[in-house]
Amino acid sequence: MVDRRNKPMALATTPGLPPQPQVHFSHGNSRVIAVLPTGDSVEVLLYGATVTSWKDRFGTERLWRSDAAKLDGSKPVRGGIPLVFPVFGTSPDHAATAKLPQHGFARTSRWEFLGKSSSESAGASDSSVKLDFGLSSNTLDDNTKALWPYTFSIIYSVTLTPEHLGTSIVITNDGDQPIEFQVLMHTYLRISDITKIQVTGLEGSDYVDKVDAAQAKKQSGAITIAGETDRVYSPATDPTKPVIITEEGETVFNIVRDNLKDVVVWNPWTDKAAGMGDFEPKDGFKNMICIEAGSVKGWVTLDPSDAFEGAQTISD
Repeated sequence: MVDRRNKPMALATTPGLPPQPQVHFSHGNSRVIAVLPTGDSVEVLLYGATVTSWKDRFGTERLWRSDAAKLDGSKPVRGGIPLVFPVFGTSPDHAATAKLPQHGFARTSRWEFLGKSSSESAGASDSSVKLDFGLSSNTLDDNTKALWPYTFSIIYSVTLTPEHLGTSIVITNDGDQPIEFQVLMHTYLRISDITKIQVTGLEGSDYVDKVDAAQAKKQSGAITIAGETDRVYSPATDPTKPVIITEEGETVFNIVRDNLKDVVVWNPWTDKAAGMGDFEPKDGFKNMICIEAGSVKGWVTLDPSDAFEGAQTISD
């Protein structure tokens, strides 16, 4: 893993150049915040490399985050974009991950900020910034190493432009034996009214309905949400075909995947939200939907020295 002890705190401003993205640490160096010249911004908590905020140029928040979310590193963040690795949920029958906590350790580990890069053209509206974060077996605590004793390194990148938010992950097997894992970007999207949305792009896709005894089903038509929803889709189309969320006929989100073959659709609805201590307000399920890109049906096998790459891009 790259060791950069002298981490620059902000991108320099050079006379004569168009305004450039600004990057700085906040809250005792526990968060990285990037702001574009347009006003678009993103905030990433080093605990879990969790994206906790994505605002457009008008200051409108695009991600949903619980009012009771813990941002002090005491527990995973409820909301934003937590990272699930190396297991989705729990898997007691999979020897390599059987002892790991739910959703693995990536979202509960402190990541290293590796640096940032930006691109500008003559127009400030074309500017972007990419933030890189690292996690490796060398930086895990001893307890986690004992539970998952594999040698690996991960680079997770968060890219902000005026048009979209991109998240990408590169997982490398640095050991001498194959490793098996699952990975997911557990994205909470903010909407106005869950009863007025439709999710398209998954028509004809097979899915596992975790609310209905994990029965195998096939999606017919657009997805609407009218109760607790927890489904793992195997999309029938290429990942480059977007999954689209519309609200009263207007597109509010467009999600394109790259090498992440599965899509989880989740909303806790009334009873489950009421039972989660860190879910506030309790009717907050009306204003969020999780559309989660990942590889979670089965296992990704990574041979020594090989790398896995996956990404999603969210726009409107």
